[in-house]
Amino acid sequence: MSLPSRDRYTTVIAGAGPAGILAAIHAAGRGPVLLAESGALPRRKSCGGMLHELSIDALRPYGEMPRDIVCEPETVHFRYHDWDRGIQRTTELAFLNVSRVGFDEWMTSLLPDAVELVGRTAITGFTQDEHGVRIDVDTADGPRTIEADLLIGADGARSQVRRTLGIRDSASYVTLQDFVTLTGGIDPVFDCIYMRDIGDEFAYAYVVPKDGVALIGSIFYPRTKHPWEKQDQVIALLRERMPALGDAVDREAAAALYLRSPEDILHGAGRVLLAGEAGGFMSPTSGEGISYALRTGRDAGMAAAGDPATALERYATLTGPVTADIKRRFRWLPFMESRVGKYLAGFVPTPIVSRVTMGL
Repeated sequence: MSLPSRDRYTTVIAGAGPAGILAAIHAAGRGPVLLAESGALPRRKSCGGMLHELSIDALRPYGEMPRDIVCEPETVHFRYHDWDRGIQRTTELAFLNVSRVGFDEWMTSLLPDAVELVGRTAITGFTQDEHGVRIDVDTADGPRTIEADLLIGADGARSQVRRTLGIRDSASYVTLQDFVTLTGGIDPVFDCIYMRDIGDEFAYAYVVPKDGVALIGSIFYPRTKHPWEKQDQVIALLRERMPALGDAVDREAAAALYLRSPEDILHGAGRVLLAGEAGGFMSPTSGEGISYALRTGRDAGMAAAGDPATALERYATLTGPVTADIKRRFRWLPFMESRVGKYLAGFVPTPIVSRVTMGL
């Protein structure tokens, strides 16, 4: 496993996901960049692997996506599915269906030579002043201190960089995702399923076919007890009406940002910028995060490519449209999460559900 080769970089970035990679690509225009991933490389992220049109648009400047990372079915449409009442509404909202492992590997291949990518290198703390940032890292060789002009936290929902700043930490959903073999066909949709019998801690489940396997995920509110048992209950209920679901061959767990207020959005402080979920950038209504990670990672890198003393101000300006978009979505959140909202959605005609969903 490689280790950081220098004691000083122009920019250090925590997290080698989509936000961190795009931040590194643009920040490298100013000088050497350290892209530090706390886990092993190649990175594995528990995710449905569906790219929104906004994600595809954000990726166009970086070259053509390899066809071998696109799964079958290639496109899946979002479907609102009230399980208990048997109501289904297939919308026009479409996603490109990709392998998340393959997607992350392709993105890593875009990194320029000025970016040093290292795994098992966790940022444990930092201090900053008007001259730069001193960053404590835990490497395979032990602890080290590295200096940089700027630090970008792109380290996800449980961001250590955000926690170290000590400003408004955010809670996170518990997410579980099973890989289930298919013995036959299932509907080629991104099925978003609401079930009332799992309990109040349960937000929703999703089912996505992907190269002969079904991804079955469940989203649970913070502090849910025994989520593994509840996920087993979800899969058992799904099997009652979906006989093509075979054996579960793998299970992943992750955290997803639990946004409650526009105040959860933080651009950073001083010479520290926050991108992707670390900064509170994702849709509070749909949970979609890749497009926000790509756009805010790009913006953080572009801000880092200029004068580090004014990077935070530039970053806040660049992310203005994304911030406004998230704040707009917050207006829908209380209604969407209420039992009344979920009940009334079953009576709304499909074209209206489709138009509303396109904006969420």
